Amino acid sequence: MTSRTTNKLSPEVRARAVRMVLDHEAEHPSCWAAITSISGKIGCTAQTLSEWVKKAEIDGGRKPG
Repeated sequence: MTSRTTNKLSPEVRARAVRMVLDHEAEHPSCWAAITSISGKIGCTAQTLSEWVKKAEIDGGRKPG
């Protein structure tokens, strides 16, 4: 089952949100702080954006998966 947030945001917006987290993570005290800040700006939950970031890190080879 997919969430309403996933259906509401286009793949381009999701990809941009992930890039924003990864690019601006150093400006925040933690990755979670970056995620919560950016999720509020794009209109999804922090948990959803966190899952997108985790998947992107695995797909990009930054984390094992």
